[in-house]
Amino acid sequence: MISLSNVHLFFGADPLFEDVSFLINRTDRIGLTGRNGSGKTTLLKIIKGFVQPTGGQISIPRDATIGYLPQEFHHTSHLSILEETQKAFEQVIILQQKIEDINIQLSTRDDYESDAYMKLITDLHENEDRFRILGGYEMEEKTEKILKGLGFMQEDMQRSMSEFSGGWQMRVELAKILLQQPDLVLLDEPTNHLDIESIMWLEEFLVEYPGAIMMISHDRTFLDKITNRTIEITNGSIQDYKANYSKYLILRKERREKLENAVKNQDRQIAQMERNIEKFRAKASKASFAQSLIKKLDKIERIEIDPEDVSSINIRFIDPPRSGKVVVNAENVSKKFGDKVVINPMSFTIDSGEKIAFVGKNGMGKTTLSSMIAGELECTGTITLGHNVKLGYFAQHQTNRLDFENTVLKELENTAYNSDSFTKIRGILGAFLFSGEDVEKKIKVLSGGEKSRVSMAKLLLEPINFLILDEPTNHLDIISKEVLKIAIQNFQGTVIIVSHDRDFLQGLTTKIFEFTPAGIKEHLCDINEFLAKKNAASFREIELNKSLKQSPANKKPEEKKVEVKPTTDQKKSNDKEVKRIKNALTTTEKRIEDLEGELKTMDEQLQDPFTFQKISNDKSFYTKYDQLKAELDTEMNRWEGLQLELEKHL
Repeated sequence: MISLSNVHLFFGADPLFEDVSFLINRTDRIGLTGRNGSGKTTLLKIIKGFVQPTGGQISIPRDATIGYLPQEFHHTSHLSILEETQKAFEQVIILQQKIEDINIQLSTRDDYESDAYMKLITDLHENEDRFRILGGYEMEEKTEKILKGLGFMQEDMQRSMSEFSGGWQMRVELAKILLQQPDLVLLDEPTNHLDIESIMWLEEFLVEYPGAIMMISHDRTFLDKITNRTIEITNGSIQDYKANYSKYLILRKERREKLENAVKNQDRQIAQMERNIEKFRAKASKASFAQSLIKKLDKIERIEIDPEDVSSINIRFIDPPRSGKVVVNAENVSKKFGDKVVINPMSFTIDSGEKIAFVGKNGMGKTTLSSMIAGELECTGTITLGHNVKLGYFAQHQTNRLDFENTVLKELENTAYNSDSFTKIRGILGAFLFSGEDVEKKIKVLSGGEKSRVSMAKLLLEPINFLILDEPTNHLDIISKEVLKIAIQNFQGTVIIVSHDRDFLQGLTTKIFEFTPAGIKEHLCDINEFLAKKNAASFREIELNKSLKQSPANKKPEEKKVEVKPTTDQKKSNDKEVKRIKNALTTTEKRIEDLEGELKTMDEQLQDPFTFQKISNDKSFYTKYDQLKAELDTEMNRWEGLQLELEKHL
């Protein structure tokens, strides 16, 4: 277990964290949430040891291992994909080299009876045993399995790391972490560089992962599938919820309502005290009473509540001009880069009002086709936009079109189409995480993600009727993503979205263009139906085998069953056994209830900063905690066994 006790971090005089305390248990699945800039990434770096807190204590067992995947990572390695990934097996590779060296020595010596020769034989056996225990014989198989799960093809294994983009290099780093199986995995937006199939594979892998996980993600579906606990960073402190993201939202809403009521009560109390102070301050006989009220007022700890979610802001695109019925007409279009064919010859039309998702593995041509339609990339064949089509295109490189000398506010003011859109600028900037002094920052000092958000915000001010969005959610938090989704749902024009974000696509599109090695397939359905089809396709062979076994032609004739009624003695014996099992179940259920009560009390002690400070170095406390959890697991297994046994006798 890893514990943080009263951790605080200051940047200059401004606190990012104050008195943060929580415990990470061995099998926790934690989603870390909070507004952009609240310190989520910094907290991961503190746990990993990359950032030193200003104060507080972090307790990590000496033998504990921590893996960390940052948002951005760029390798300088020139090793092959397979070789770089196998660096995760550092000890195994060292042993492999030792075994090879010993075998070379044995092959060149003939002093078979000497002590030195026998020592080599002993060393060989010991190293081979250690090699086997560490999984050396399965090293290549495990490595390829994880790399393929993350989207690499067999032919990629021997290609140099330098041939791949930063996103693909990030997958290699993720593969190394998964192969090392550290006690705690820290993941910062792990799905940003993955396609839908790789995300689904990673989900299944992490669900079965034996260690603890703490992650930051804007993918709500991903969080819900994996996490069982949510830690929210708000106002420099944390709120710990024993729930996944969707349940956390409900609990957070309930907590917020209570806080709002508490703030109202406190405001009334303060207002009354201030009135009394003003009332009695001028009276000599009441001056001391007024002074005591002032001191009491100063001591009141004001209840803080984080700003309201911007999801309540109704952001809409400018009402678009009408376009013709056909928005895009493509005839025999294709694209090659050198000898590599990215888009096979194809023809298609896109009608006005359609909302289409481009999905598929990375490198299959989604961005290429989007750029071709937007007129940013030349191609073979013809792509014609329809009558009165006004195109808005969002892609990462679009940030180069911003005026870097403008402030954020000025950039949007220059884009505003009319007085109506001009009045919406502040609201749009707030929805895309720019508030207060942020709007006065110059574009040139913004990060890549912030520039992307400015480009996205500008689209909501332009009179467009055809929108192409290439991975629009990569730099948005969950709240801003929801704002954009609602705006697109209300958009009256035509939309193409390139995205791997299932939660974002749900309820947004009605047609899917699936990009595959064999070409582009069109599906007239939403993302949920498409994924259901994909899941069915991947298990089609298994189901086919099942149906063959169950078909009449393959079924063995059933033997006629003869009902045998139990004798009176057998019935009495069975009733006695049922009674015994039920008594055992009652005892077990009572013990489970007691254990859960004890653990709940200990959890509350661990979460209370004052109590935690007293017990943080008490080894007997943690020993007892582990013993209770182990006993609870045993009792739960016993309860399940008794239930199965009872079913047999009923």
